[in-house]
Amino acid sequence: MKEKIIQKATEMFLKLGFKSVTMDDIATELCMSKKTIYKYFQNKESLIEEGTEEVHQRIQQMMGEIVAQNFNAIAENFEFRKSFKKMFQSVDHSPAYQLKKHYPEIYQIMMSERLNECNILFKQNIEKGIREGLYRPEIDVPSAVQFYYTLIFSINENTQLEKEAKALEAKALEYHTRALATPKGLVELEKHLNNLNN
Repeated sequence: MKEKIIQKATEMFLKLGFKSVTMDDIATELCMSKKTIYKYFQNKESLIEEGTEEVHQRIQQMMGEIVAQNFNAIAENFEFRKSFKKMFQSVDHSPAYQLKKHYPEIYQIMMSERLNECNILFKQNIEKGIREGLYRPEIDVPSAVQFYYTLIFSINENTQLEKEAKALEAKALEYHTRALATPKGLVELEKHLNNLNN
C-alpha cells in the first residue's frame, strides 16, 4: 500500500506540481481516505521526501543501465538526455524548480546526495572520452566536471517549465561537448545533432 501511495503521489507531484497537489487530491485519486495515507506518512513533506528518493533511485537505475551498454562517451551523454526526456515527458513544470521554490530543505537534501554521484558520472564520462580520442587529452577534468554540473543544475533550478529546461539542457550538452571534443569528437557530435534534428 505504501509503495502504491508513493508511486501515485510522485506521479501527481511531477505532473501537477509539488505545491498544488494536496493530500486530499492524492486520497481522491487513489480512492482511499486521507486517514489511510496518514497511517504511512506523517505529512505531505515526508511523502515528497520519499517520492523524490523513489525518482532518484529510478534515475540511478536508468543511468547504470546506459553505462552498462558501453556506448562511446558522446553517445552515452545523448542516451542519458534521451532517457531523461522520456522519463519526464508528461511533466509540465520543472521538478527541481518546484522543489527549490516550495520545499528548499528537501531540495537541499536531494542535491547533496546527487552532487557526488553526478560528479563521479561526469568524471568517468570525460575520462572515457579522452581514452576514446573523442575528448582532448589536456582537459582539466575536475574543472570540466564543475562547469557542466553548474550549467545543468542552474538550468533545472531556474527554469520553470520542463519543456524549456530540456531544450536548454540540449544546448548545454552541445556546448559541453564542443568544449571538450577533438576533431574526431566533433564528427561524432554532429552525427548525434543531426539525429536529434531528424
